Amino acid sequence: MKLYNTLTKSKEEFVPLEEGKVKMYVCGPTVYNFIHIGNARPMIVFDTVRRYLEYKGYEVNYVSNFTDVDDKIIKKAIEEGVPANEISERYIAECKKDMADMNVKPATTHPLATQEIPGMIEMIQDLIDKGYAYAVNGTVYFRTRKFASYGKLSHKNLDDLRSGNRSLLVSGENEKEDPLDFVLWKPKKEGEPAWESPWGEGRPGWHIECSVMSKKYLGEQIDIHAGGEDLIFPHHENEIAQSEACNGKEFAHYWLHNAFLNIDNRKMSKSLGNFFTVREITEKYDPQVLRFFMLSAHYRSPLNFSADLMQSSKTSLERILTAADNLKHLIANAKDDSMTESETAHYDATEEYVKKFDEAMDDDFNTADAIAAIFELVKYLNTHTSAENSKSYLQKCLDRLKTLCDILGLVVDKKEELLDADIETLIAERQQARKEKNFARADEIRAELLEKGIVLEDTREGVKWKRA
Repeated sequence: MKLYNTLTKSKEEFVPLEEGKVKMYVCGPTVYNFIHIGNARPMIVFDTVRRYLEYKGYEVNYVSNFTDVDDKIIKKAIEEGVPANEISERYIAECKKDMADMNVKPATTHPLATQEIPGMIEMIQDLIDKGYAYAVNGTVYFRTRKFASYGKLSHKNLDDLRSGNRSLLVSGENEKEDPLDFVLWKPKKEGEPAWESPWGEGRPGWHIECSVMSKKYLGEQIDIHAGGEDLIFPHHENEIAQSEACNGKEFAHYWLHNAFLNIDNRKMSKSLGNFFTVREITEKYDPQVLRFFMLSAHYRSPLNFSADLMQSSKTSLERILTAADNLKHLIANAKDDSMTESETAHYDATEEYVKKFDEAMDDDFNTADAIAAIFELVKYLNTHTSAENSKSYLQKCLDRLKTLCDILGLVVDKKEELLDADIETLIAERQQARKEKNFARADEIRAELLEKGIVLEDTREGVKWKRA
């Protein structure tokens, strides 16, 4: 199995630190709102990487954090007049719901930044003691130039570096020893959450949290660190500096980054009016369609989101679901006989498509080619299964199709269709729940209908629905 390592800019054979085990850290979202479809891409991609590693027999310790203290969370809390933790707790719950809808497996551990503050203070103090960090009036900075290999991940020259995509606005910026030094700890501002530290009340910088959580839950060295390519600099670059300066050893062996998601060939942006949350998209499409779409291109290739491409993904996924459904129908009516020699030969022939699937995934998790192999398998099964076949042969064929789809997180069970009268009954119940301000039940009904392929639209004339 070969992975493309951002650190070396080349494909490398995957060799874990410990045989049979994989330590994997994936940067999670900052929880101040519903996750957007840009967040969904790394969630789906690296969940699929994890699934494939498990399919290959590895025991995967998969850690993905929630950043639950941040300027954006505080801003949202001030706007709503509620504590910051109320915002983060609300949107962690919503994020987990979206992840479950997209069939993203829960991480082995989902650490929260606010629960790891003592570890962050300890690492910052260790960096100060080793001369890699310094405190000025309650702010602690990392001495970037002291870490000799700074820039090795982003392949940037230290003298050419500027601040990254995400700035941490702190008091005392003019007190830095060097403009490139970055923040490890910043002092308290009025109305913000804060924690006691040796440098005064305050809160950690963004970058330190992942170094600390990775070390706590995976150890000083890990196999795979992953996230969106927007995190390469400065976030992941700073993680490397902090972790390796503190621990004195290589932080992560392989660095995997997914490419950006564009909307109708333009960068997703609220100002352009093309910003979509996962919740908005899954009100129009089954979450499985979104997952299929995200895997339809190689993870390192830019991916363009559009209504046409989503419709194409829906049609393609339907081909797989129909093939599985046909097999289930044949199984339900088949004779309970043993496999014939001919059936055994036909089943053995499907191994060719499994091999193609594995070869695609072994080549830096090429899900686009893996999906192509599944379609070849579907075509073969459609041609070589019928009502004349034994139940055991048909079941083995279905199991083979399910196994490959499951690695990609695709569920091959078609949604049970509801009768129009049943739909209207559920819509009426939802409307009553909303009148009674039982919004949790109203959301449950909407989700239940969507699960069955029914999309609701609230209009001035009332609730309209259609089959997705």
